[in-house]
Amino acid sequence: MAQHTEKVADAAVDLWEQMATQIISIVGEAGFNSLYARSVFLTQMSFPWLAASSSLPQPDHRFAELKMSLKAKTAAQVSEANTLLLITFTDILATLIGEQLTTSILRSAWGNDTQDRADKEFKNE
Repeated sequence: MAQHTEKVADAAVDLWEQMATQIISIVGEAGFNSLYARSVFLTQMSFPWLAASSSLPQPDHRFAELKMSLKAKTAAQVSEANTLLLITFTDILATLIGEQLTTSILRSAWGNDTQDRADKEFKNE
């Protein structure tokens, strides 16, 4: 069970890393960090155990705290928390840059088959 939770947490962080690369190229490192911090803050209302970054994250360890807090939970909790965090982040981003550009960035980051891969990963819980 713990190994499966770790796989789900790794998959979640992988999605974030792919997305961060694309978004940083548009809004910069500080812009991404601000959006991410705000998204974590809002998501913590539903999932208070979700770790917020305590300082400015280093690019190679940007999601280390997220990964640690996800690994401490069940696969279902990881899925629910990460889904809400992603929705919150993309909603904020879409408000700032528009829905069409946000969708284009996400497709560029994740490809068209991301939903299928995520569904398969979370159904194997």
